[in-house]
Amino acid sequence: MIKVGDELPDVTLQEFSEVEGNGCSIGPNPVKVREAAKGKTIALFALPGAFTPTCSAKHVPGYIEKFDDLKKAGVDEIWCVSVNDAHVMGAWARDQKSNGKVRMLADGSADFAKATGLTLDLNARGMGTRIQRSSMLVKDGKVASLNVEAPGKFEVSDAATMLKQAGGA
Repeated sequence: MIKVGDELPDVTLQEFSEVEGNGCSIGPNPVKVREAAKGKTIALFALPGAFTPTCSAKHVPGYIEKFDDLKKAGVDEIWCVSVNDAHVMGAWARDQKSNGKVRMLADGSADFAKATGLTLDLNARGMGTRIQRSSMLVKDGKVASLNVEAPGKFEVSDAATMLKQAGGA
């Protein structure tokens, strides 16, 4: 499993970008993780699935709510990673009104999940291989803090914990 001090994996995620005015999306667009993280402080959180209850009701809204505080604490970007395709993540971004605050990044083939060792086997529930609910503060491509949730929990990967780790209130 990835740990503090490790570099983010050299994988490519996918992202949609909103087109101003008509709600259509451009994409999917590749996001090379190591390249995109260079020289930045990133609050990265991962979750099992778009449109799932805890993810939609608590996880993403918390980061949207703490956006300004995280920016003040020195976070350049907030990334949400989930094993979904880019079309689903784009639709979820519109639903969550995360545009301009949280980058919704699709890990469609679970490459990021596998490379970080954060895979979650949800085959018995019909969801396949996913990523564990977690968060990490990333500085210049390296993990500065890592928070991995116990199965079924939402206690340490929330925005308030990330804000404390980033040096905010």
